[in-house]
Amino acid sequence: MDLKGRRYLLTGVLTKDSIAFSTAAQLQELGAEVVLTGFGRARRLTERVAAKLPHEVEVLELDVNRLEDYPPLVEALTAKWGALDGVLHAVAFAPEDALGGNFLNTPPESAITAFQTSAFSLKQLGVSLLPLLQRAEGGGAIVGLDFDATVAWPIYDWMGVAKAALESTSRYLARDLGPHGIRVNLVSAGPLKTVAAGGIPGFQTLSDAWGRQAPLGWDVEDPEPVARTICFLLSDWARAISGEIVHVDGGFHAMGTALNPEG
Repeated sequence: MDLKGRRYLLTGVLTKDSIAFSTAAQLQELGAEVVLTGFGRARRLTERVAAKLPHEVEVLELDVNRLEDYPPLVEALTAKWGALDGVLHAVAFAPEDALGGNFLNTPPESAITAFQTSAFSLKQLGVSLLPLLQRAEGGGAIVGLDFDATVAWPIYDWMGVAKAALESTSRYLARDLGPHGIRVNLVSAGPLKTVAAGGIPGFQTLSDAWGRQAPLGWDVEDPEPVARTICFLLSDWARAISGEIVHVDGGFHAMGTALNPEG
């Protein structure tokens, strides 16, 4: 797969172990140009880890919940490239009181924060970048990071609800952006040891389950299989795929129960 001359915007790069960082590295190795986003004090972390990529990248300001951040972002990308071939939405957040078994006691403002940051922002990102994505040769692509929301998980609580909203949002975006030549897909990844995962109380409970149920096995420290799938969906090789959720989880989602109950 050759992505020379392609231009991509990636959100969510905070550490070297993140899916977004691995995706950025893969895209660069395939010949693409990449720009990252960060915001506030966390932007320094993004800039620091960006220096570890194969090639130098620019980091632009974007808090997905701040509407005033989008026009300067679009302006900067227009000046830099004039068009955009794809974007990775790798942003999710839920307050502490919306996770860890607190589902019944979560206040509405925390649930709303989880929804706005983890789901609604996909729509806002897609609509804001629409003029740039429309100019991509062969059509633009939006890919978001998901965690299977068809079932209820221990400890995941309102983040699980937000991911269900993300899945629905992606389908409606695929419907409305398709006529503009823009594809919208999600990658439902198995659990990985990232900063985001570290913010989920009891994350080990989820990751342990994968070793017992995924027929292909699962390495919680290897984001590369997920990153490669994202690169595929961002490429012309996926030009007829939209509204899809691709599972990259070692086959866990297709099994009815643990294959190795003893672990």
